[in-house]
Amino acid sequence: LPERDRAELKRRKLLLEVTLKSYWIRKGSAFSTAVARPETELTPEMIATGSWRQLPFKPYNFSSLGLAPACGHLHPLLKVRSELRQIFLEMG
Repeated sequence: LPERDRAELKRRKLLLEVTLKSYWIRKGSAFSTAVARPETELTPEMIATGSWRQLPFKPYNFSSLGLAPACGHLHPLLKVRSELRQIFLEMG
């Protein structure tokens, strides 16, 4: 369509322009149908047999903070001691 006719149809809302995107997906060099889980621990058996050289290992994340520690609690004897102290303080 000429630009003038296309603008007229768009103005009258009789024309809708749509952009289509397509992608090509191809098998890469590391393609595999089996899911391989990387090793996370090095065992003495792996060292003895030398099989650790061919195994993929999971990379370590040294910048992670880890799990937050659970909130702590007072020891039961410390609770009793603070209660007794409070009682004696109230008695004078």
